[in-house]
Amino acid sequence: MSTLKLPDDVSETVRRALAEDVGSGDLTAALIPADTRAQAQVITREDAVLCGTAWFDEVFRRVDDRIHVVWQAKDGDAIRASQMLCHITGPARGLLTGERAALNFLQLLSGTATRARQYVDAVRGTKTIILDTRKTIPGLRRAQKYAVTCGGGQNHRMGLYDAILIKENHIAAAGSIPAALGAARNSAPKGIGVEIEVENIGQLRETLAAGADRLLLDNFSVEELKAAVAETRGRAKLEASGGIDLSNIHAFAETGVDFISIGDITKNVRALDLSMRFVHSS
Repeated sequence: MSTLKLPDDVSETVRRALAEDVGSGDLTAALIPADTRAQAQVITREDAVLCGTAWFDEVFRRVDDRIHVVWQAKDGDAIRASQMLCHITGPARGLLTGERAALNFLQLLSGTATRARQYVDAVRGTKTIILDTRKTIPGLRRAQKYAVTCGGGQNHRMGLYDAILIKENHIAAAGSIPAALGAARNSAPKGIGVEIEVENIGQLRETLAAGADRLLLDNFSVEELKAAVAETRGRAKLEASGGIDLSNIHAFAETGVDFISIGDITKNVRALDLSMRFVHSS
């Protein structure tokens, strides 16, 4: 089960973000006297789930380690409109230089966590677990997948290297479902999961007969999923994907599938509406 474990690339991700934003130096912040100190607060303008505090902190640590951030909420917390999320103090130049990059991380990752929570809430009362996909913003996969867990979802494979997912083109290239599954069993390192995508009940039966223990049911209707669950009778874990959104996901979950994977959580993210306000300077 997924836990709130920070990815190991926070520092490197922040380094790249600052390199593209600050470059050779912040020309506008340089207009402020170097000895000016300031205080600021980050406020949310909407209800959400907070995520991204480690990236926010790392931005200001890299910009100026004299900047101090005190949080009033933590990753995974439900936050409410007009709530103060943190208080920041330190050199004004550093606060100004880091503001945009820090907020970018906090807004994007909180938006991802909030979207995940909406899907998790939508299937509450069923056995279905919400999964993310590889449809992530390039360079931010680990961050977004962490955000999904903050929203109560779980992670599918991180990439092509940590699980086998046999899809339509893999089956075509291998020649058949049994051939593709056989190749996977022969080549998969120990502990690596194997999942196979099917597109209809006929393929599901063929796949079950070949001994598959996890199936991805692609673009099945609610009625087709009910038939698939009945046909499987618990012999394999079933994951549904395709054509599912917040308006219909509960009906899909009620079919009894084990998982629903949703690309919308990480692909179509709306950044959370946050603001960083200076409250004092001297």
